[in-house]
Amino acid sequence: MPFVFLCYILAYVDRVNVGFAKLQMQQDLGMSDSVYGVGAGIFFIGYFFFEVPSNVIMQRVGARYWIGPIMIVWGVVSACTMLVRGAASFYAVRLLLGVVESGFFPGVILYLTFWFTGRHRARMVAAFMSAIPLSGVIAGPISGWILKAMNGAGHLAAWQWLFLIEGIPSFLAGIVTLYFLTDNPAKAAWLSSDEKRLILGRLQEEDEMKKRAGGGHRFSDAFRSPAVWLLCVAYFGLTCGNYGISFWLPQVIKDSITSNPLTIGWITAIPWAAAAVAMILVGRHSDATGERRWHFALSCLVVSAGFALSAIPRIPGPLRVAAFTLAAAGIMSAFAVFWALPTALLSGAAAAAGIAWINSVGNLGGYASPYMVGTIRDRMHSMTPALALLSAVALVAALVGLLVTRKRGATP
Repeated sequence: MPFVFLCYILAYVDRVNVGFAKLQMQQDLGMSDSVYGVGAGIFFIGYFFFEVPSNVIMQRVGARYWIGPIMIVWGVVSACTMLVRGAASFYAVRLLLGVVESGFFPGVILYLTFWFTGRHRARMVAAFMSAIPLSGVIAGPISGWILKAMNGAGHLAAWQWLFLIEGIPSFLAGIVTLYFLTDNPAKAAWLSSDEKRLILGRLQEEDEMKKRAGGGHRFSDAFRSPAVWLLCVAYFGLTCGNYGISFWLPQVIKDSITSNPLTIGWITAIPWAAAAVAMILVGRHSDATGERRWHFALSCLVVSAGFALSAIPRIPGPLRVAAFTLAAAGIMSAFAVFWALPTALLSGAAAAAGIAWINSVGNLGGYASPYMVGTIRDRMHSMTPALALLSAVALVAALVGLLVTRKRGATP
């Protein structure tokens, strides 16, 4: 668990560090906010088309020999973002990065189902996904320092150094993965025979309970389930908010507080630090009580409130960052609970396909959100309408979450 957690930090840094690079890259390459928004979000178009086949392949070949090569290639592609020269090359590299990274996150969510029963899954997913806010805590100051200190070194711009320096660790971690990661409990040399039997017995018992309760097991069950499609909608709303913060928070701070890259980096760490704490607490409480439905819905309502407050016209910069902090805490808390929902309904091949499909469709919000914000900023020269729209989308996610869990409940 600690190792895949570290890998996800690296993955997320390589995905969203373009938000920091924008502070200098946009001017150097003459890109509008709309062009940046499309490039930041086009990552998720490649992500969309390759997640399901990637997860099915991982179930067959094993996590070690699938996740390892994925990390090696995405490290190389992320570093190559330093070579972009305009809109077309920016779009191409971001699209390719989405393709090569598409198998990592849904693969790890599936991987956790090989080790943990539903009773502990929200806590484990929360621990894993706390890499998202912690990546902001760690990468914000580092990215700010690179932008401030590395400009002109080796005849490269600071934003080029940013992509190069932050891409190398992913490449190295991929090599380590090929030798370190254990596919499942049956192959774990560090578990005793009794421990293996206990874990595998509990997982098999849970799968049998899902089948008797009518839960999906076959590949096609994932696409026939109305609940899966509704979960796609809810996840889309969360993703819109998440990348609304990830891709635009540095710019918001630059516009309203300071233009110093290092200071921007430290300020961006504040919302993500609060979100990491909230995520762990909500995930643990959800597991302790066995309640998923209202934990998810109330977290989404907190997101909606945070964006609504941040949309107040002429709100002071520090208060807007505080509102973003509230939204980030709500998003991460909702993520902590969310992935316990589909894994409570699906198992086997259906779980592999369903997890990937929900993540694929939901992550299209990662395209819609930066594109929408960039277009609104170019046309209206204001963040207020975009933030109000993100608030409304989070509210829809809360309502859909309540709907999809109404009959079954959400307790695994």
